[in-house]
Amino acid sequence: MAFDIEMIKKVYAALPDRLALVRKTIKKPLTLSEKILYTHLHSAQPLQEFERGKSYVDFAPDRVTMQDATAQMALLQFMQAKRPKVAVPSTVHCDHLIMAKTEGVADLHQAVNESKEVYDFLASVCNKYGLGFWKPGAGIIHQVMFENYDFPGGLMIGTDSHTPMGGGLSMLAVGVGGADACDVMAGLPWELKWPKVIGVHLKGKLSPWAAAKDIILKITGILTVKGGTGAVMEYFGEGVQSISCTGKGTIGNMGAEIGATSTLFPYDKTMEKYLKATNRQDIAEMANKLTDHLRADEEVYKNPEKYYDQVIEIDLSTLEPYLNGPFTPDLATPISQMKAVSEKNGWPRKIEVGLVGSCTNSSYEDIARSASIARQVVKKNLKIKSEFTVTPGSEQIRYTIERDGYINDFKKIGATVFANACGPCIGMWERVGAEKKEKNTIVHSFNRNFAKRADGNPNTFAFVGSPELVTAMAIAGDLAFNPLTDALINERGEKVYLDPPAGDELPVNGFAVEDPGYQKPADDGSKINILVAPDSKRLQLLDPFPDWNGKDYTNLKLLIKAKGKCTTDHISMAGPWLKFRGHLDNISNNLLIGAVNYFNDKTDSVKNQLTNEYGTVPSTQRVYQKAGIGSIVVGDENYGEGSSREHAAMEPRHLGVLVILTKSFARIHETNLKKQGMLALTFADKSDYDKILEDDDIDILGLTNFAQGKQLTVVLKHKNKTEDKILVNHSYNAQQIEWFKAGGALNIIRKEVNAR
Repeated sequence: MAFDIEMIKKVYAALPDRLALVRKTIKKPLTLSEKILYTHLHSAQPLQEFERGKSYVDFAPDRVTMQDATAQMALLQFMQAKRPKVAVPSTVHCDHLIMAKTEGVADLHQAVNESKEVYDFLASVCNKYGLGFWKPGAGIIHQVMFENYDFPGGLMIGTDSHTPMGGGLSMLAVGVGGADACDVMAGLPWELKWPKVIGVHLKGKLSPWAAAKDIILKITGILTVKGGTGAVMEYFGEGVQSISCTGKGTIGNMGAEIGATSTLFPYDKTMEKYLKATNRQDIAEMANKLTDHLRADEEVYKNPEKYYDQVIEIDLSTLEPYLNGPFTPDLATPISQMKAVSEKNGWPRKIEVGLVGSCTNSSYEDIARSASIARQVVKKNLKIKSEFTVTPGSEQIRYTIERDGYINDFKKIGATVFANACGPCIGMWERVGAEKKEKNTIVHSFNRNFAKRADGNPNTFAFVGSPELVTAMAIAGDLAFNPLTDALINERGEKVYLDPPAGDELPVNGFAVEDPGYQKPADDGSKINILVAPDSKRLQLLDPFPDWNGKDYTNLKLLIKAKGKCTTDHISMAGPWLKFRGHLDNISNNLLIGAVNYFNDKTDSVKNQLTNEYGTVPSTQRVYQKAGIGSIVVGDENYGEGSSREHAAMEPRHLGVLVILTKSFARIHETNLKKQGMLALTFADKSDYDKILEDDDIDILGLTNFAQGKQLTVVLKHKNKTEDKILVNHSYNAQQIEWFKAGGALNIIRKEVNAR
C-alpha cells in the first residue's frame, strides 16, 4: 500500500465534485494542468478564470519533498514557525552529501561519518515535526518519490528544480525554494503565477536506438534554456503511449532545463503498470476510475493550437539519439552530425569517462538498456576505451539490478558502481586529475552540463545523452562515433557493430529490496530536542533578516556586473560547498565566485570601490557590509537558471546585497529573491545593461511608492560626475511587496505565529 493513502483517497474522492464546480465557472475545455491547478486552489482563493502568465494564485499542495542540501535551510526556517507538526505530508531525502570517489559502500560509509552532524539534525527535525526521513544511501529524491509518493492528479512542491519528474506519473510537481516549502509545511498557501501551457504532440514510435531522453534533448534545442519559463509542458498524442512511465519521468525531470514550471503526461496504462509494480495497486485502481479527469479534455487534443499557448510536434519514428553540450544543456546535436560539429568546434574527441545514472536516468529500464550494450563488450571481444561509472537511483533499483545480474555486467567491463546518490551529477565527484584543469571530454546521462559542474574543471567538455548512448560512446571512446552506423575494431582486429539496446521496462520478477532506508517519524515529537552546537561549522540557527527602512536605496556600490550565463551554480556553487548548506555564514563565502566579471573577464575578481583593489566577491562584499554600505548585483539573461537552491538568494541577502538587477530571471530564483526580502528588478530597456560602469554609485528611486506594475528609477552616478537615469521593471504583486517591506516572507509568518 502507498504512503499517505488516506490523503490520496481524499484527493480522489473530492476530484469529481471540485472539477464540476470549476466547469460551472470556467466554461471552456480544460488542459490537464488546468484541471489539477483549479482543483487545488487554496480555500481562501476565490474561484475565477485566471489569466495565464499574469494572475498570481494561491494553491494548497498535497505534499512537500526536500533533499538534504536544501532541506537544511528549509527546516531551519520552518523551525521558526513554531508549529508542532507539518501541515501536509512531507519528506527529506539524503542524496546530495555523498561524494563519489571510490565505490558505493566505501563512499557511503565516509559520507555518514563526515556528515553525521547534518544527518542527525535532519533526522531529529523529521522525527519531531512528522516528516518522513530517507537515510543516506536510500536513493536520489526524485527516483524515491517516483517509486513511493508521486500519484496521478496530485499537486506537489519540492526544494529541487527536478521535482517535475513526477509529471511522468501525471502529478503536477513543481520545483521551489525552501521558503515556499516552509510556507506550505506551516499551513500557509503557496503562491504561483498561473502558468502558460505548451503542448507537445508526439507522433509515431521511437526507433531502437532512440530513447525518451532524446525527446527532451531535442526539445531543449528547440526552446533553449529559458523557452519554457512560466509554462507547464503537456505531452499528448499517440506517441505518448509508447513511452514507458519512467521514460515519461525522464522527460519531466529534464523539463527543468528549459525553465518549465512543470511537465505533465496524461494518465495511461504505462502508469497503471508502474504503480502496480511499485506496490501501489490501490492508487492505480482509484486512478483508473478517474481517467477522464486525469487527462486534458478531448476538445483540447482535437484542436491543440486553440488551447495551448504553443504547440511543438515531434515525429518519434524519425527522432535520432542526441548529444547535448558542451557547457549548456540546450546545445542539441543529433548523433549523425556530431562528428562534423565536434571537428568544426574543436571539441576534444577522446572520451575520458562515461557516466550513467542520476535522478534523470536511473530507472530499471535505463539500467537494463545500458547493460545490454555493456554485455556486448565481452560478447564481441571489444575493450572499453573510457572509464565508466554507474550511479543507481535508489536502493530498490540497486538491489533489483544486482539480483538480475546487471551490476555484474557493468563490473565485467571495469565499471565503478557509486552510491545511490547524486554524486557526479551535482559536482560530488572527487575525480582524479580534475585539479590539473586539462581539456577533456566526458559523456553522461545526467541533466546539466554547466562549466565546472561535474568535476570542478572548467575545461571539462560534458555532453548529455541517454544511458544507452553514453554506454556506447564510452565503449568507442570517441565523440565522433555513431553507434547506428559505425563499426568498432575488436581485440581480434575484426569489424563489429553494436546491436541496438534492449531491456525490460519493469523487472520480470518484480522489484525487491531488503532495507529501503526509510525512517518513520515519531507519533509524538513534542519531547524531542533539536540541538545545534554554537560552534558548528555545518549548521547555524537563523536570525531574522532586517525589514526595509522605508527609504529609497541610495549610493549602492556595484558588487559585480555578471557577464553571460550566471546560473545558481555560478552564484552558489555545489560540490564541496554542499557541506555548508546548513550554515548560512560559511556558505556565503562562495557568493558569486563562479560569475564572470564583465569588466575583466575573470571569475571571483571584483573591484573594491573603497580601496580600488581587486578581491574575491565574498570578501569585497563583506567589506561593504562592515562599512554599512549597500550594494547591487547586475546580471545578464535568465539570471539564476538551474537549481532551486535558495542559498543563491539567501547569501547576497545575508551579506548585505540589496538589489539584483538583470535582463531577465529564471522563475524559481526570482521567487526565492522575493521571499528573502531582496529587490529583484529587470531592465525596461535591456541595452541599459551596457550603461552600468565599474565605479558607479547607484540609487534606486520610487521605493517609497512601491506598487504593483509601477516602474522604479535607477540613477547611475558615474565617476566622471555624469549621470544616467534608467527605468526598471519588477513583477511584485501586493503580497510580495509586503514580503519586501517586512524583510522577507518568513518575518511575516513569524509575526503571525507570535500574534496567536
